[in-house]
Amino acid sequence: MAEVHLRNLVKRYDEVEAVRGINLDIADHEFVVLVGPSGCGKTTTLRMIAGLEEITDGEISIDGEVVNDIPPKDRDIAMVFQNYALYPHMTVTENMSFGLRLKKFAQEEILRRVTEAAQILDIRQLLERKPKQLSGGQRQRVAMGRAIVRHAKVFLFDEPLSNLDAKLRVQMRTEIKKLHQRLRTTTVYVTHDQVEAMTLADRVVVMNNGIIEQVGAPTELYATPRTRFVAGFIGSPAMNFLPCRLEQAAGALRAVVGGGLSFPVPAARSQRYAGAIGKSLQLGLRPEHITEAAGLSEPSLHRFEIELDVTEPMGMETLVYFTVDGIQVCGRTDPAAGAQAGRPMALAADLRHMHLIDAESGLVL
Repeated sequence: MAEVHLRNLVKRYDEVEAVRGINLDIADHEFVVLVGPSGCGKTTTLRMIAGLEEITDGEISIDGEVVNDIPPKDRDIAMVFQNYALYPHMTVTENMSFGLRLKKFAQEEILRRVTEAAQILDIRQLLERKPKQLSGGQRQRVAMGRAIVRHAKVFLFDEPLSNLDAKLRVQMRTEIKKLHQRLRTTTVYVTHDQVEAMTLADRVVVMNNGIIEQVGAPTELYATPRTRFVAGFIGSPAMNFLPCRLEQAAGALRAVVGGGLSFPVPAARSQRYAGAIGKSLQLGLRPEHITEAAGLSEPSLHRFEIELDVTEPMGMETLVYFTVDGIQVCGRTDPAAGAQAGRPMALAADLRHMHLIDAESGLVL
């Protein structure tokens, strides 16, 4: 097992800087997920750790050794790719053992490692099959098995579930998490799917435009995002954002959002937000913090009535959509609340979970 350290890491393609001087420390045994939209630099960062991309500037160390000039095969890492990268003419056993055979491991040791990995991944019955005889999920298990038999210091996963259907993705997420809990190998995992990141990671690294926006535990990123980008990227459905201004009256603050709506700022936040009066702001509120008002009486809840544009029954909940000053807003309600498109509904916003964002800097206040 090993720690991984990135120091002022830069990757430049001619005039384009794909990774812009990032710093990151990954602890021994930790499962870290790099997440962000396409083009944010997450896969480029992973490939630099693997040695598949040349580093323009900065330093990568694994287990205390700087690996900038060490070829991929000597970095003691194992990588699982998006497209499985299995040899079609080889059996599962031959694919899993290929790297060990290249390194001239004894046949007994190869058999032991392959059998052990196959047992962990529940693919013992597939060992004599070839890739064309396997489903997508089975192929991905074989690719993971090929990494496991290496007994490497670090596992690298490059969007390994993106080729699978939705149900299989959920199943394989669970399998990968169980695998890490059993092996405790230091793992760096890349995905564009924030749900995947939140469910798998010990810590999530949110990247955007070649930089790290925020690093933290999934619950920390969800509850206390530092920037508008992180606030909007983490959570599904995404956080609602409404332009607003702060007004003070009778010693209290209100966030005025337009369309005749305004929300009282909780007293506990008045001092924190006082310096933002007069600034261009955005109010952020997650859909789960806008729900039906019926039967709710907590002081932090602000009731308002509004006409619904669209409802989306989801089984365990119903998503409701309405418009505030030309901007669509999403809420989550109980299916029994009777939400209907084209009808007014009494809703309540839980302002304990509100976020105020400086519209100019994008920072959460």
